Amino acid sequence: MAHFPTQYSTLSAIALKGYIEDAYGLQLISCKYLLRGVSDTYIIEVADTKYVLKIYREQHRSYEEIQGEVELLNLLKDGGASVAYPIKDLRDQQLQQFNAAEGTRYGILFSYAEGAPVMDLSDEQLKTVGREMAKIHNITSAVQLNHPRREYTIETTLTAPLKSFAPAFKDLPDEYAYLKDIADKVARKLTSFDTSNFSYGYCQYDFLPKNFHFDARGNLTFFDFDFAGKGLLANDLMSFFVHFFVHVYTGKLTDAEAERMFAVFIATYREGRPVADEELKAIPYLGVGFWIFYLGFQYEHFDDWSNLFFGPKFIKDRVTLIKAWAYKYCEF
Repeated sequence: MAHFPTQYSTLSAIALKGYIEDAYGLQLISCKYLLRGVSDTYIIEVADTKYVLKIYREQHRSYEEIQGEVELLNLLKDGGASVAYPIKDLRDQQLQQFNAAEGTRYGILFSYAEGAPVMDLSDEQLKTVGREMAKIHNITSAVQLNHPRREYTIETTLTAPLKSFAPAFKDLPDEYAYLKDIADKVARKLTSFDTSNFSYGYCQYDFLPKNFHFDARGNLTFFDFDFAGKGLLANDLMSFFVHFFVHVYTGKLTDAEAERMFAVFIATYREGRPVADEELKAIPYLGVGFWIFYLGFQYEHFDDWSNLFFGPKFIKDRVTLIKAWAYKYCEF
């Protein structure tokens, strides 16, 4: 009997354990399924260290786009940036191919980011983030990948997402009208900036504390470059600022303390890389694009990401949050 068409399979952790042992010449203690998200993630344990295995979805990224992530991370590692990087197998390959039920899926074994995320960052940790992010941008602003990655533009962060998730707002016309209006205003505002002096390159586009770990010695490792793409590097400063906004929004920080903490980060970033005041002024408007882009991603990948939270309540709450961001930071 032929198999019924499959949209999304979960690869067996037991089978992957044997595969990784053979492909990498490792003696594994365990291979455990961790989570299903943008990609499927497994934790690999050997006697003296850990690894992270990520299995990608074709619906999210093509083979060429995955190769672009590998290429970028190799350049960052070789340039001395502190990132989790792809591990080579016995054949000197960094990309694995699996004949899954829905078709070919690709996987990468990554080095493990030691430590844990820190949500309430000390000044020293803020300085470390600033220093290490500047180091990453010094590399990503000077390279051109041979493989494609998405681009972050007005079209991809505002215009296209609004069109894609319009059906989800069928019964929420007021919320959709607000997003369309604010997106139009933001697009005009961004167009008014002279971006010729803005830094441009490959941005990670998700520099939230959940995507970097501090170990016990204070060392920092960035990971999760799933959304890395070409754009204004101020997008990375913006995505880190999102963390402080959310902490204020949820009552964990005051506005004054959030501003002070972000200023500590920016001051140290500037020790390693210049950033124009105009780039900082663009952060509020880039941030609206950030929220709308990810709302589009959550809608478009509902089936495969299993994001059951996406519904009318989530949409209303997210629009309320976007309103709070725009009211607090944007000037039109």
